[in-house]
Amino acid sequence: MKDIVAVHLAEYEAPPACVASAPATVKLLGEHTASNDGIVLAAAISFEMKVAVSLRKDSSMRFFAADLGERKRASSSTLKYKREDRWANHVKSVYDYLSKLYDFQGKGINVTIGGNVPQGLGLGISAAINMASALALKTLFSLSIKNEELAELACKAQSAFMEQPVPIYDYLSCIGPGVRSLSIIDLRIPRRRAVQFLDESWNLVLTDSRVPRMSAEAELKQRSEDCRKCLQYLAPRGGKTLRDVRMSDLDDLMGVLPESVRRRCIHIVEETARVLEAEDALSRQDALAFGRIVNKSHASLRNHYEISCPEVDWLVKRSLEIDGVLCSRMTGPGFGGCVVSVMKADAREEYMKRLEEYERIFGFKAHVYETAINGGMKLVNA
Repeated sequence: MKDIVAVHLAEYEAPPACVASAPATVKLLGEHTASNDGIVLAAAISFEMKVAVSLRKDSSMRFFAADLGERKRASSSTLKYKREDRWANHVKSVYDYLSKLYDFQGKGINVTIGGNVPQGLGLGISAAINMASALALKTLFSLSIKNEELAELACKAQSAFMEQPVPIYDYLSCIGPGVRSLSIIDLRIPRRRAVQFLDESWNLVLTDSRVPRMSAEAELKQRSEDCRKCLQYLAPRGGKTLRDVRMSDLDDLMGVLPESVRRRCIHIVEETARVLEAEDALSRQDALAFGRIVNKSHASLRNHYEISCPEVDWLVKRSLEIDGVLCSRMTGPGFGGCVVSVMKADAREEYMKRLEEYERIFGFKAHVYETAINGGMKLVNA
């Protein structure tokens, strides 16, 4: 990662007033329960995005993406979404929302963005940029906002600016409190609480399957529609989500709804319960129980929610054959993408051998990222 202070100074001939960083997040359980008031288990990891800001004397906004070598510009008094602004829209959304709420519209800023979050793996890179931007603007304009409120505001900002609802779990996960602490995000409230991860002998390993991902948006939309069909039968008067449904209710729908629709709902109902079971296992530091829960989650993503693929299933299955690998599961939107595994350090060598076999069979050279659970967003300097 480039020295963002030096880059900002070179770009704008002035040092940043502050630099904020926010972590990438990996979802260990529950990410597809968001539209049903579900619960998510997530970790703030060591990959991060940084945002450096400084004030200008005019009302202009200048943006520089250090890793891409790209520049964008806007006026702070007339902000709007522009497709061609891509990554700059994230900063614009937060500035637009906070400036109207706290009355600092029209003040120009210089912005530099940099980071090391792998793209396309479902690691919450957009939320990391937004949260780093929100913390930087909070500091620059001396705003009195608690971190949980800041997460809610940044999520609302993104949803309003892009005119598309954004789930809050990545935002709340970004404020995770400390090393090896996971976040339980209750999306009904929505609030987060902490639970300690397993002891230091266990490591998180991310594997990019390199499978070209088909457009997941339509498929995921269809699964959400299937869940709504289910609720129309179970709660025709509305007011409920699948979080209010029991497995016995779904059993009663056997033969009433297409089995594929019922399977989608089974995943949501069981996955929400799995997060609470995982929280209990972690509170007891029961590694074996936690591993079984995560492995069951992947089986459900494959068999019930049907968003996995043969390559990812192979990576999960083969990893579990190795001594020292506790659990493996697909993470992110699915249909390719990333596998998250919990393993001992001495399992890595054998795991890498399995990835050589994976390349021979499927033709994709998987890439491994080792990461740590490092805690939440922070100011790099002030």
